[in-house]
Amino acid sequence: MGKRATTVDEQIEILESRGLNIGDKEKAKEILQDVGYYRLGFYLFPFEKSYPNLRNRTHEYIEGATFEDAVFLYYFDFDLRLILSRYLNRIEIAFRTELVYYLSNKYKDNSIWFADKSILDKPYVADFEKKVYNSDFRRYPSIRRHHQAYPNDRFAPAWKTLEFMTFGAVLKLYENLRDKEDKIYIANKFGVRQIVTFENYMHTIRQIRNACAHGLLLYDLQLIKAIRKGPAKSISSERNNLIGALKVIKYIMSFISNNRVKNMKEELEGLYDMLCQEAPFLKPLILNLSKI
Repeated sequence: MGKRATTVDEQIEILESRGLNIGDKEKAKEILQDVGYYRLGFYLFPFEKSYPNLRNRTHEYIEGATFEDAVFLYYFDFDLRLILSRYLNRIEIAFRTELVYYLSNKYKDNSIWFADKSILDKPYVADFEKKVYNSDFRRYPSIRRHHQAYPNDRFAPAWKTLEFMTFGAVLKLYENLRDKEDKIYIANKFGVRQIVTFENYMHTIRQIRNACAHGLLLYDLQLIKAIRKGPAKSISSERNNLIGALKVIKYIMSFISNNRVKNMKEELEGLYDMLCQEAPFLKPLILNLSKI
């Protein structure tokens, strides 16, 4: 039988019984109702005595830990997601645009090259309609209008179709290109020579993008796959955490817009400066976890 639900008042009592200092209880209740007890727990976790152990947790807090500490960490993470989302979106669009432009011009007489078994791996093409161009995909207004205008077309042309594919789906398409020269051309456009390194970089970017989109934690993010050694110059201790991912993002962005790299750097520095000024006690925690 699972644990029972708790009221906000009960949640306050639980946190205090575990040693957490709550200065303004009314404000704490407001935040709990806004953020949620479960979600805020991810930002309270670093202040537990047993941290970072996930097993046999006592949920007791270290001496001096406050509710406000966790709230500030939550907003730091929230602001970090907002900053990164803007630049990750820029990379996604640039990658998609380069892929469509290059391949559509290379295969000028084949506007649906993405479904051609001579251009992409056969299993990918065989599953494309089921996994990508399904009934839900056809509901996008632009796609629906295309098929109303051209009822005999099985697919809309590449410049329409890829526009509505997810980042993951576009990356999957790239991975299934049969001609390595096509892959190399795209990778070189973003300053990467080796296909395997470029794919690794793009998967790193995709993971950060998904974390931002779904509100996942960034401050102690651990990448599923380590960042490969390459031109982004992430060292071994950074290959699984946020700072390594930031280096990849900045590197790829530098081949899109140096001004955007500068803006991103300034925004991240501004966020970090705010942390140092308003919550200096969190600086060691952030440095230890994210290496920012």
